[in-house]
Amino acid sequence: MSKHKGKSKQGTAAAAEAAGAKLSRKEYEQQLHDLHVELVKLQQWVVATGAKVVVVFEGRDGAGKGGTIKALTERVSPRIFRVVALPAPTEREKSQMYVQRYIQHLPAAGEVVIFDRSWYNRAGVERVMGFCNETQLKKFLSGAPLVERNMVESGIILLKYWLEVSPDEQERRLRARIEDGRKTWKLTAMDIKSYNRWDAYTEARDEMFEATDSSWAPWFVARSEDKKRVRLNLISHLLQQIPYEEVPQPKVKLPKRKIGTYKAANYPFKYIAEPF
Repeated sequence: MSKHKGKSKQGTAAAAEAAGAKLSRKEYEQQLHDLHVELVKLQQWVVATGAKVVVVFEGRDGAGKGGTIKALTERVSPRIFRVVALPAPTEREKSQMYVQRYIQHLPAAGEVVIFDRSWYNRAGVERVMGFCNETQLKKFLSGAPLVERNMVESGIILLKYWLEVSPDEQERRLRARIEDGRKTWKLTAMDIKSYNRWDAYTEARDEMFEATDSSWAPWFVARSEDKKRVRLNLISHLLQQIPYEEVPQPKVKLPKRKIGTYKAANYPFKYIAEPF
């Protein structure tokens, strides 16, 4: 397994967190840079070996799933690292076997699929908000580990992450979605309806973990009070779970080029305004 640089530097971040110190933007960006280098190596290994990876992100509203997924994917190819964030099911999909619409998005060889919420919607929001009945819930909780075992036995590397955030921090983030014009798109009607059901979501989480935290597909919990730290910690953990190796790459040298052999046309280009 490649020994990524971010792994050793996580000790610094962990020590700072234990001491209550705020991670500086400079330190965060340096550590994230090192982790991104390793994610590129992981990508090259996945392509070279035909590996199949699935990463599931679940957690409370406002726990930071979107920002963590963005940090995870911003320096790799979207053709290799595919993010799947499914909308509400259509009437046709509602009539299908529950996991059917998720299974079609599972990776082929040389792909990493990241589920921004997943089949675990049934054990979370669908249960709490009354979108499924007790029989459907029990069938899901008993069947999900079997489906995941089949996934793992087929050769898929399956990682499941739950991002946990405190009530106070969740409230602060949801209020920011109301007040900050850059974040209003993140706030949904479901967020508002779910806001006063903290205990119901806690109970749903606990029962989901008890039923689906298996030896072949365990749940990993990431504390998300600090957005910068959870991104670094989770990416570092993910890299440690996959036995990737650095794949030798051919050395690239830019060839010499000649510029000026063609005289550009005097075309009236419509340049955009430059107010900044």
